[in-house]
Amino acid sequence: MALKLTTFALALGIAALSVPAAAQQTRRGNETLKKYCTGDYLNYCGNLAPEDPALDACFERNWTSLSENCRRAIDAYQAQQGAKGNKRG
Repeated sequence: MALKLTTFALALGIAALSVPAAAQQTRRGNETLKKYCTGDYLNYCGNLAPEDPALDACFERNWTSLSENCRRAIDAYQAQQGAKGNKRG
């Protein structure tokens, strides 16, 4: 499975938790990703900053270990981004 999580890492925005929710939504993207993937981020990739490009690779390495809800949120986010005409692949 070839995952492209570049936009996912930017959308997750775990480090911006002190920023008001409205600012996070505008700055980072998707609240659903934060809701369903924060635990997975902390379990598997918490040593990385959300802005770190290595975060994408970390989620890819741990894809099969991620919670089903997180995987679904990532898939839905990527589908949404594709529907908006953003470059995927």
